[in-house]
Amino acid sequence: MSDEILICRCEEVTEQEIKDAIKNGASTVDGVKRVTRAGKGLCQGRTCRCLVENLISRETKTPVEELEYPNNRPPGKGVS
Repeated sequence: MSDEILICRCEEVTEQEIKDAIKNGASTVDGVKRVTRAGKGLCQGRTCRCLVENLISRETKTPVEELEYPNNRPPGKGVS
């Protein structure tokens, strides 16, 4: 039942979908984002990123401090 928990509310990604992505080789926050879209919604991962990090850490048995983080890029052009 815990696998049905929504981790990313914006893109409606469940815990099981993230676990499946990790089992299939997505071992970084960016990798999970690319496979599941978790973190690509309106909040841009502000709500779910910590949850995704903890799931990756738990499933890969890697401390959160040692996880690889994506590069955040600023917009290419200012918007007035």
